[in-house]
Amino acid sequence: MTHLLIALSYRITAVFLITLCFSASGCKDSASISEQTVEVPLSGLTITPAGALQPAFSSNTTSYTATVSTAVTSVTVTARPKDNTTTIIINGTTVSIGQGHPVSLGQPGSTTPVEVIASSQNGGESTYRIAVIRLSGDNDVSALQVTANNVVQPLAPEVDANILEYTADVASTVERVTVLATKSDQNATMRMSSGTSSVTAGPGINPGQLQVVLGPQGASTLVSIEMTAPNGSQKTYQITVNRLSGNNTLQALSVIPGTFDRSFDPVVTNYLVTTPTTAEQVTVTATKSDRLAAMSGNVTAGAGLETGTATFGLGTPGSELLLSITVAAPDPTVAPREYRITVKRAVPSNNATLSALTTSAGSLDPPVFTPDRRNYEVQVGLLVGSVTLTATKSDPNAIMSALGSVIASPGTPTGQVTVTPGFGIGTTVDIDVRAEDGVNSATYTITVIRGLF
Repeated sequence: MTHLLIALSYRITAVFLITLCFSASGCKDSASISEQTVEVPLSGLTITPAGALQPAFSSNTTSYTATVSTAVTSVTVTARPKDNTTTIIINGTTVSIGQGHPVSLGQPGSTTPVEVIASSQNGGESTYRIAVIRLSGDNDVSALQVTANNVVQPLAPEVDANILEYTADVASTVERVTVLATKSDQNATMRMSSGTSSVTAGPGINPGQLQVVLGPQGASTLVSIEMTAPNGSQKTYQITVNRLSGNNTLQALSVIPGTFDRSFDPVVTNYLVTTPTTAEQVTVTATKSDRLAAMSGNVTAGAGLETGTATFGLGTPGSELLLSITVAAPDPTVAPREYRITVKRAVPSNNATLSALTTSAGSLDPPVFTPDRRNYEVQVGLLVGSVTLTATKSDPNAIMSALGSVIASPGTPTGQVTVTPGFGIGTTVDIDVRAEDGVNSATYTITVIRGLF
């Protein structure tokens, strides 16, 4: 009985030890599997020219990306196994341990897949994959657009990726526009700005859009579009948005020689100008309120020219010359404004009267001068040696003569004549006035009487 119990005790101990051994062995295998989930692991994986793997290499990680510069057209992939008996196959080609394998890359901006297969002698296999990204140098725009009130505005010149500067003219009533820019490479970064407003469209965001507030009529607003390619190269496009002026007025208008029937006012479009009867031509000068407006008609000045001048011959006295000047605002949606000027050449005046007559000594008799009275006397004292008579024509363009000489030619309103009277007798002087028409005339007779005491 005692021998039986001892034998049984040995058997139980042996079973326990065997179980413990298998259990320990099983724990060791489990730990190994959790640390090394890849069946045939690599100890290293690199590409040259240098392209950092993302994430960093780990034998248990099988998927990576690597970014290389735009100038790189091919890379060399090198895989190192943990076991030198492992077979390495890169993109279908078996390579020696430690030997690199060249891989040609696609165009800038493309992604080239690389597949690395590690095979063990017992038939195990693991696959590592690398996506090699060749950075794009594309910092172009593929489209630019300016809209106002949901209407696309023309750009000049037409959009071309190699042209960096553009202009867009919008109506005077437009206060804001929307600028839309589309990246050629959606992985580029675009920053749009105007004044204090800006917006950035990062990689994957396409297109970019910016609301732009414009300045007053006639002002220009600059919009900048800075493009940065995935490889960091930059290019800046600019759009100048011109808010056109709606000003279609004149700032000034003159006719020389000539007298306007009213003061010039930019909003008044009809004028009557009277020229002297002696004028045979007139010079008309017009100045635009906005130099970028266009002036046409009898006086012209293109956009950018502020003033226009022209000379016109006149007809016979009494005739009229009709002139027209049209001002077109820079904004073609605003109707042009037409100014009409009637230039009338005056007929010769038939006025041959005096408007005033004075004496340097004594007094007139009768004492109040009237243009219709033709005869006057001037009484002076004994000691007065001479008397100067001053006469003023009613029409400055008449001719006034006395004592055989002209004392006031056309255009000179006043003339003088000096008389030396005798003692006790009257000395008579005639002042002749001939009207501008050369037909009508009048003679004023003044008798200067010098007293004896």
